[in-house]
Amino acid sequence: MTSINADSISSTAEIQQRSAAIETKEAISFSRLRAILIGSAGNLVEWFDFYCYAAFSLYFANSFFPAQDTTAQMMSTAGIFALGFFIRPVGGVLFGYVGDRYGRRTALMASVLLMCFGSLLIACAPTYAMIGIWSPLLLLLARMIQGLSLGGEYGASATYLSEMADSKHRGFYASFQYVTLIGGQLLALLLLLALQHYFLTAEALREWGWRIPFVVGAGLALLALRMRHDLPETQSFQAARTKKAKLGGLRQLARYPKEVMLVIGLTMGGTLAFYVYTTYMQKFLRLSVGLTDAQTTAVSAGSLIFAMCLQPLYGALSDKIGRRPLLVGFAALGTLLTVPLLTAIRHADGPWEAFFLIACAWMIVSGYTSINALVKAEMFPVEIRTTGVGVPYAFAVSIFGGTAEYIALWFKSLALESGFYWYATAVISCTLLVCWSMRDTGKTSQINLDNTQTTET
Repeated sequence: MTSINADSISSTAEIQQRSAAIETKEAISFSRLRAILIGSAGNLVEWFDFYCYAAFSLYFANSFFPAQDTTAQMMSTAGIFALGFFIRPVGGVLFGYVGDRYGRRTALMASVLLMCFGSLLIACAPTYAMIGIWSPLLLLLARMIQGLSLGGEYGASATYLSEMADSKHRGFYASFQYVTLIGGQLLALLLLLALQHYFLTAEALREWGWRIPFVVGAGLALLALRMRHDLPETQSFQAARTKKAKLGGLRQLARYPKEVMLVIGLTMGGTLAFYVYTTYMQKFLRLSVGLTDAQTTAVSAGSLIFAMCLQPLYGALSDKIGRRPLLVGFAALGTLLTVPLLTAIRHADGPWEAFFLIACAWMIVSGYTSINALVKAEMFPVEIRTTGVGVPYAFAVSIFGGTAEYIALWFKSLALESGFYWYATAVISCTLLVCWSMRDTGKTSQINLDNTQTTET
């Protein structure tokens, strides 16, 4: 009888232990998912603020620049768009240091606060008719502030999402960085579409309505700041700080020249392709294809929704087959098909054909966008991860991404629009060489190595 009772008590204790373990596991999973969603939401707000400039530039170009032809005005706004990118490496260095030294959460909060200030500055900026040359200079200052913020956001959010995700689903969860990145641009376009169709006339948008999205963006940034304040710090960073390892800084980054060059090589073709089918595509559809303002916005929004849906699918696929096959697929198909696709879009017969062709392009580009941030995070150890992801990425984006729209419009101004197609192909082909020669980071992940060392310790 005593033996039966003892067995019963032992069995009950085992059940309770298992239940407690399951509850703990579920609590950890919920906490991880919540942190990833909040981190992603803040990323969406940052990119919404940044992309409002590109989405509404058709309407505010004449407010900041003297009367010129439409292409010249677009080149002026695109030039400031590009200059805003050149400050991003500084943001990568600054916020990379903050993220590696003081925590990922601190860097995320600081970057969104800075974005709020930049958006407010654009919203309140006087026009050229009011203060002359100071108007575009003020616009440039605001864009550089936003570029500084975004230069830090990419590395901090990529590192945070990658470290918070579990190893079996890291590709899937990390893909939400580009879901929200694309979502930011989509939200900007949807706001433009709503203003165009339901609230304001084209004249009102050009006179004052273009200020609305920047006010909205500043408000959303304050909301994101509040949400990020409650984020937990990643275990990887906490463990590194406990070990009192030397954290962050360019001197530390200099110890990883191969990884830095890999990030630059991966980014140059991928970011150029991304900006071709996002920021530049809106101008391309309007100025080259000849769609109306409403058709341009609708096609751009529809293609971005399609692109958003692809990101987690490709991310989950990378968890099954590895990161390298997706990157090689993007670079190889991008090298072969960029010229045919852009040529076909240029001669598209209406908005539906244009949408279908852009959707085909996104099926290629998503091989890069869905996992590129994760791949970069998996290259660097925890003590230098935010800087390692953010700085070389920002450097490559400033050269190849931020200038994409300006170079495309420059080719158009020379009546050599197809020259840009070949330029994009050449850059993507360089990325193909990098992707072909690199190891699969899913199998050699520094994040897994850090976590293993932490567990052993």
